[in-house]
Formats: sequence, structure tokens, C-alpha cells
Amino acid sequence: MGRIGQEVAKRLEAFGCAISYQSRKKKPYVSYPFYSNVYELATNCDALIICCGLTEQTHHMINREVLLALGKEGVIVNIGRGSIIDEKEMVQLLVQGELGGAGLDVFENEPSVPEELLALDNVVLSPHRAVYTPETLTDLCDLVVGNLEAFFSNKPLLSSVLDE
Repeated sequence: MGRIGQEVAKRLEAFGCAISYQSRKKKPYVSYPFYSNVYELATNCDALIICCGLTEQTHHMINREVLLALGKEGVIVNIGRGSIIDEKEMVQLLVQGELGGAGLDVFENEPSVPEELLALDNVVLSPHRAVYTPETLTDLCDLVVGNLEAFFSNKPLLSSVLDE
């Protein structure tokens, strides 16, 4: 439930969705129900949205056990990094009907997309364009210049680094 997770939760809450989360530790500023491990979270939700970074701890964090916990009606959405999900297991479960669906804009072996996913009607695939739009690139450049000017003028930064 970092910065991106909070933004996703805010948007889902507007649709009346019940929000819960899993993280390394409970966030004191977050009021949503907390689960200490992703399996417990998957057991208690209909849709699991992955928006964490890829680390040694998160590589294949979403494994067969977690995907099966979502069940035949559950949906996995990955906007983080492809290798957070064990893609081979996910594809197998989707093909066999053991997982309800998937929404993916990242893949384990980008730019390659498993052929099996292309034929499934319970899967939505899109290109990962998070930062690569002309507008966001311009905004990012403006922010970098603004932060440099603030730093060298001994003024508060426009965007400070938040330690989670």
C-alpha cells in the first residue's frame, strides 16, 4: 500500500469496492484491513491488484497457491512487474479455468506475451505505458528542473523522497 497502491485504492473505493491490502508491515496511516501475507489476502478477495516493485522477496510472490486462493471467480491484475507473478502457473490456471481472469500490462519475459493468453476471452492485455507518454515525460523534466532549482536555492523540494 505504497503511493500507487493508495491511488488505486482511492479510485476503487469510489466504485464501492471493499479494499484490503498486504505489505511488509501494516501502514499506520491506512485504515483498510491489513493481511500479513498475500495468500491470506487472496483467500479473502475477489480481485488481487499487484502494484508493488520487483525484489528478491516479490519475485514469483504470486505463485500457484496464491492464484488458486483467488479461485475460479477471482481476477488477478498486474500493473507492477511481470516476474511478480509465476506466469507459467497463471497461464496454466487460466487455460484450465481454475482462475477467473487476468488484466495484465506487464509480462515475465517482456516483450514476449504467452500465446495462450491471446486466445482467452477472460484476459485483458495492454501495453505498459506508465511513464512513457509525451505529457508525463514533459512533466517529469519540469519536476527535475524544479527540484534542482529548489535544492540549490536552499528551498523545500517540490517532491521529496518518502521513506516507506
